[in-house]
Amino acid sequence: MVIGAGAGLSSAAGLTYSGRRFTQYFGDFQEKYGIQDMYSGGFYPFQSLEEYWAWWSRQILVNRYTRAPLPVYDTLLSLVQGQDYFVLTTNVDHQFQLSGFDKHRLFYTQGDYGLWQCSKPCCQVTYDNESAVRQMTAEQREMRIPSELVPRCPRCGRPMTMNLRVDDTFVQDEGWYAAASRYADFLRRHHGQRVLFWELGVGGNTPSIIKYPFWRMTGENPKAAYACINLGSASAPPAIRGQAVCIQGEIRAVLESLASAGTAAAGE
Repeated sequence: MVIGAGAGLSSAAGLTYSGRRFTQYFGDFQEKYGIQDMYSGGFYPFQSLEEYWAWWSRQILVNRYTRAPLPVYDTLLSLVQGQDYFVLTTNVDHQFQLSGFDKHRLFYTQGDYGLWQCSKPCCQVTYDNESAVRQMTAEQREMRIPSELVPRCPRCGRPMTMNLRVDDTFVQDEGWYAAASRYADFLRRHHGQRVLFWELGVGGNTPSIIKYPFWRMTGENPKAAYACINLGSASAPPAIRGQAVCIQGEIRAVLESLASAGTAAAGE
């Protein structure tokens, strides 16, 4: 089983970037700067690094080091527990690992909220940020962190930035390449076998990472199947429709139904 997870999965788990949750954590930024959601706030041209890291430390804390409000990832784990699976995801919130998925079966292609890199990479190295983030959020006042907490590259002294794939400065460190290798090896070992390519909440922003490869690999393997759960945009090309199941539904409800059906079957 190969699971391909996009932003829709985390949204289904309650990690929404707008509305009540945004106001709860960023109401002061909204009032002062007019920022309307967490996504756009990440690109806001703050006037100082102290403001920039006040924003980002909060964003990291609530989306990376805090479990999702709803147990969608836990339900998914219960469905794949004991199965031979691998997860490919464009999400950067590490909710898979926080929910207990085997970290050696995860490939985060687009980065990790929990890592920093040099803003003009002097080396292909990333740095864990949890302790620094927690200190920043605890000590910030009036949407600014103390100047001495602004993170700088320990090698060249430049300001740090997020390890997120937003341009060609994205650092692919040893951990990234190790995960990519494990994913490639998983696909190689199961080539031509019975494989389910299971797509969850993948939108149209980066279809070349999950959606298109899943379609291609399903079409190349007559023993493979493709399943997609997506509210309003679940589809498959004509070439693989005989191997595909597309569910236009809310991910949380569908996963809970699958889990309930499995529990009932196990009790018979």
